Amino acid sequence: MILSASRRTDIPALYADWFCNRLHAGYVYVRNPHAPYQISHIDLSPDTVDMIVFWTKNALLMEDPLEEITRLGYPFYFQYTITPYGSDIEPGLPSKQSIISNFIRLSSLYGKERMVWRYDPVLVNRKYSMAFHKEAFANMCALLAPWACRCVFSFIDPYPKAMRRSGGQIDRLVSPQEMQLIAAEFSHIAATHRLPLMSCCEAVDLSPYGITHSACIDGSLIEKLLGCPLQVKSDPNQRAGCGCVQSIDIGAYDTCTHDCLYCYATHSPKTLVHNLYLHDGASPLLVGFPTPKDKIIKRVTKSLKNSQLSFDFLP
Repeated sequence: MILSASRRTDIPALYADWFCNRLHAGYVYVRNPHAPYQISHIDLSPDTVDMIVFWTKNALLMEDPLEEITRLGYPFYFQYTITPYGSDIEPGLPSKQSIISNFIRLSSLYGKERMVWRYDPVLVNRKYSMAFHKEAFANMCALLAPWACRCVFSFIDPYPKAMRRSGGQIDRLVSPQEMQLIAAEFSHIAATHRLPLMSCCEAVDLSPYGITHSACIDGSLIEKLLGCPLQVKSDPNQRAGCGCVQSIDIGAYDTCTHDCLYCYATHSPKTLVHNLYLHDGASPLLVGFPTPKDKIIKRVTKSLKNSQLSFDFLP
């Protein structure tokens, strides 16, 4: 099983202690976002969890928990988003200098092959122009390229609620011509730093610039990190063009306090405040506790490791 932690919220930044508590308990409850009285019981034993994929914009509070996670025998890698935006776009984050330093520390401790840098999403407005992105990407590459296994970028998606919430700061999409120009610049800069550059779920063809499609839950990367083949399938629950393999996400929407203007995972500030109030680090659920109305279903999970070793993984 591949564990996603999480597309729906920033567990490393906000819920690291709760996550470690769940690993020690050996299971976690996940409430179905589309059927709120249905809860899945997920086994978290090391024999079942093949890989943990952490999604974060701030892993400063994750350094100590990672020592315990490693001691318990759980392999992991990071999808770590670091953009050049200020507090006007990402008001809930600490300084980018501290975040970059954290990325470098984690890479030095656990290896660059476990660190995927995401420059995501690329938005263009009067302040964050194409010229701005060219300079910012070059400066960030100089700092992060030695410590990342790849860089993944994407262009902002048209989430209506996010665009309305932005107060006019996100007032348009990136045009196809702008996408091509930005991709060409990014490709040249990344190549200068010998940093593999990939795009995430983009319909536009960027292959003329040597940019291939990436996958966040990347079966090939996981096989490489584990040193063995996996029996994985494409994730049918993701949008068209997504290359991710199946995983189980243990997060919950409306639980992230970063307040990024482009975010799709926070639908209601009122619900967010309520969920933060209900969070308890001792609960098997990220938000609140199970109620008598809830139906708890134990989900069938197993290791995806292929018992028949491929020649590709022989020493």
